[in-house]
Amino acid sequence: MTVLLDLLNDDPRKREAAAVRHPEKAHRPDTPLARKPEWIRVKAPGSAAWRETGAILRGGGLSTVCQEASCPNIGECWEKKHATFLVMGSVCTRACAFCNVATGLPSALDSTEPERVAEATAKLGLSHVVITSVDRDDLEDGGADHIAQTIRAIRAACSTTTIEVLTPDFLRKEGALEKVVAARPDVFNHNLETVPSLYVTVRPGARYFHSLRLLQRVKELDPAIFTKSGLMVGLGEARNEILQVMDDLRVANVDFLTIGQYLQPTRKHHEVVRFVTPQEFEALSTIAYAKGFSMVSASPLTRSSHHAGADFERLREKRLGASR
Repeated sequence: MTVLLDLLNDDPRKREAAAVRHPEKAHRPDTPLARKPEWIRVKAPGSAAWRETGAILRGGGLSTVCQEASCPNIGECWEKKHATFLVMGSVCTRACAFCNVATGLPSALDSTEPERVAEATAKLGLSHVVITSVDRDDLEDGGADHIAQTIRAIRAACSTTTIEVLTPDFLRKEGALEKVVAARPDVFNHNLETVPSLYVTVRPGARYFHSLRLLQRVKELDPAIFTKSGLMVGLGEARNEILQVMDDLRVANVDFLTIGQYLQPTRKHHEVVRFVTPQEFEALSTIAYAKGFSMVSASPLTRSSHHAGADFERLREKRLGASR
C-alpha cells in the first residue's frame, strides 16, 4: 500500500518544533501548503529492514540527511539499507528558504565521526556511500578537512566501496575544495539547487557563479572525478532558466544532473509555486541528455542521493565504453 508522505502535516506540535529548528523563520508569515498531486506517492516506512537501518545509525550516533531534510524516499532507501550520512552535526549555519535542516550555532567537530561513519558503512554493507554535510561557515576551512578524513576512513575500512560527497560551497574558504579533491572521492556533488534569479529568496547565503565555478574547478584539479549537481523545480523558475542552468553546467563539464520537485517542509518555508508533471520531467531529461550530460535523473521524487549507487555504476560503464 502506498500513502502520500506527510511532510506538510499542520499539527500544532509540529509547527512548534519547526520554530525551534528554524528560529530565523519563526516570524515569517505563513505560506500556503499546496495539496500534493497523486503522482507524488511513497511507501510508508516501517519494515524490519528500515528499523534495522535506523538501529545501526542510532548505534553509531550518526545523523542522516534522510531524516534531517525530511526526504520523501527514506522508506525506500532505508529498506535497502541505503542512507546518506550527514556529517559535522545536524545544525547548519545557513538558513536556506527550502531546507528543513536545523539552523543555528553548531557544536564543535567530533574527531571520532569519520571512523564511526566508516564503521556504519561496513555494517550496512554499502557498495556506494554518499556523504553530505551541513554548511559550517564557522570553521576556517568550512569543514573540508573533516570531509576528507571521512573519505579516507571509509577507504581504509571498506576498500571496495565507492564514495560520493555532496559538499557545501566553501564560500570564502580558500584551499578548502582542494582538501576534498585530494582525498579523491569517486563522485563530487554540489547542488546549484535553483536558477540564478531565485538565489536571493531561496539560497541567500550562496552565490550562483561561485557554486558553478566550484564544480568546474573539481574537473580542473582531477578530471577522473565524476561531477554532479542538482536542481529543484516548482519554486517559481521559468523553463528557459532551467535550460540556461543546464548549459552553464555543461560549460563547467559536469557529468551528472538531477532534477526533482521541491516539497515544502513547513508553512514557514518557501511555498511550492507549482507541481511539475512527470511528463515535464521526462522532457527535461531528454533535453539534458541532448545537451551532453552523461547521466540524468529527473522525476518528481528525484533527490541527489536517490539511487546514487546504481546511477554511479551506469555512469562508470558509460565512461569505460567511451574509452574503448
